[in-house]
Amino acid sequence: MTAPASGPLAGVRVVDMTSVGMGPYATQILGDMGAEIIKVEAPEGDVFRASAPAASPGMGAVYLNLNRNKHSVTLNAKDPDDRQRLLRLVDGADVFISNVRPRALARIGLDAASLRARNPRLVYCSAVGFGQDGPYAARPAFDDIIQAMSGLADLQGRNSGAPAYINTIMADKVAGLTLAYAIPMALYEREKSGQGQAIEVPMFETLVSFTLIEHLGGRTFDPPRGDMGYSRVLSPERRPYRTRDGFLALLPYTDAQWQRFFTLAERADLAADPRYASARTRARHFDALYSDLAAIVALRGTDDWLALLADADIPHSRVNPPEALFDDPHLAATGFFQRVEHPTEGALTATGIPVRFSRTPGSIRRLAPRQDADRDMLDPD
Repeated sequence: MTAPASGPLAGVRVVDMTSVGMGPYATQILGDMGAEIIKVEAPEGDVFRASAPAASPGMGAVYLNLNRNKHSVTLNAKDPDDRQRLLRLVDGADVFISNVRPRALARIGLDAASLRARNPRLVYCSAVGFGQDGPYAARPAFDDIIQAMSGLADLQGRNSGAPAYINTIMADKVAGLTLAYAIPMALYEREKSGQGQAIEVPMFETLVSFTLIEHLGGRTFDPPRGDMGYSRVLSPERRPYRTRDGFLALLPYTDAQWQRFFTLAERADLAADPRYASARTRARHFDALYSDLAAIVALRGTDDWLALLADADIPHSRVNPPEALFDDPHLAATGFFQRVEHPTEGALTATGIPVRFSRTPGSIRRLAPRQDADRDMLDPD
């Protein structure tokens, strides 16, 4: 499965020396948008190649889902001959991105200053665990560790008595999205200045920023005007609500939506309750409000609620297990899931590209490569 490059980043060449989740997610997004991604793997390969399940060794499911629209070459950057091959790739690249620790790269001449001396237009991107000007600079970082350090695990466990990880690699993916927007910004600036630059995206600082947008709370002010945390999100009563036969996600939000909900629920007493009259008063009583909501939802079955709310313009949803998404009518209508044929792994299901461009759409041009599948790119002559 190979097609000509299309998308807003067509013509951009990225040398991608990343592995695991954060970097590969970012470069897959760039690849979906048309960039040529040359994935440079160490001899042992990307660790996610070993993820289960897999149809064949080195082609695990998570690897397949993070590495489409890429070429693969294997190089040992510590070997002088391989390092020269890598440098030739960088000489012709627009972007170099790595999640190898910067000090290790500097020891073998792959630091930003050295590569940009060879290629002044190069955008050099370091995907790191921690900002390199702080005391944590040399520490290893993985998703669970960053969820814990950033406050996310504590917040997730506030209502269960113990810290908890979110059941997705949140830190990797949020940092990957940050990389995916930072790199095109640098490329845009290069079009004006003619010069590349170095970018650093640290997982820890990125996740602290992401988490504290709403949870900085009273510490937004100096002196503080209350505790940290967004009370609505942290309410122990905020959850999918149990119906008579299942669960329902329900979130009346505006004054009008709450009034319509209380009317549908035949709760004139709550419609008249001054605690729930406005966003300002509701903000002081989320626990009581959501407790009342839970009690109301428990009186009917899930399908009954879905029918009652269908035309009420009140945000709601059935609580879907991920397996149900394959039968979701909206995803079916938009063609989100695609059946593709991998040249070595057989029939696969691929998720679509959620971002759409009217004139320069992205595309899935090639599926995740076997390791070193594009070795001929290194010595084209």
